[in-house]
Amino acid sequence: MSGWRHAAAPSARGDPRRLPRILVVDDDPTVAEVVTGYLDRAGYVVDRADDGPTALTRAAAHWPDLVVLDLMLPGMDGLEVCRRMRGHGPVPVIMLTARGDEDDRILGLEVGADDYVTKPFSPRELVLRVESVLRRSRPAAAGHRLGAAGLTVDPQARRATKNGTELALTLREFDLLSYFLRHPGRAFSREDLMREVWGWDFGDLSTVTVHVRRLRGKVEDDPARPCLIQTVWGVGYRFDATGAAGEEAGS
Repeated sequence: MSGWRHAAAPSARGDPRRLPRILVVDDDPTVAEVVTGYLDRAGYVVDRADDGPTALTRAAAHWPDLVVLDLMLPGMDGLEVCRRMRGHGPVPVIMLTARGDEDDRILGLEVGADDYVTKPFSPRELVLRVESVLRRSRPAAAGHRLGAAGLTVDPQARRATKNGTELALTLREFDLLSYFLRHPGRAFSREDLMREVWGWDFGDLSTVTVHVRRLRGKVEDDPARPCLIQTVWGVGYRFDATGAAGEEAGS
């Protein structure tokens, strides 16, 4: 779309005086109206779109701080909308999916969604999820750079590199890598990671599995035989700062 050339860069996110802008994309007018109303009352600036092309146009005009994106849209589905937005710049995405469609939820996570909420859902829960994702997407007030095995993470700039080359990480992938680098050699269960990285005490653990798989694809020399993020059978995952070949890959 030609409008992408004029899209505002997301440089204003660091301004604490600016209200966060949320783009709600759902073709169900009732759902969109309810979600917009709750987010508006929570203090956000809300844009709405009822299909993929309109969502991309809205994003080009005013780059959002977060997108609430329905997976099942007419024409261009939510997965394609997410791909195109992520191709233009980083933006947190919360997917809305139908209850029981586990394959669709996994697909949403695979293309980089940071969270998902299943329909029917509590609007209050969605607002809490939005607050959680936005809170973790803000640059850290202070924090030392982290590094090991050719990887470096700058928490304040939210920038990660491998051997000097910048990594294109989603919000959750960045947080997950940062957590591993802070705790090298320690094994964590998926429940541990969900609580410490996502900030949830409960949820679908496949979220963690998918994000570990995606992160491996970006930091490992051979994702099929991971040396850095190793599976600890019966426990979960461990970051090996030495990068030595260890236990067999798995999820």
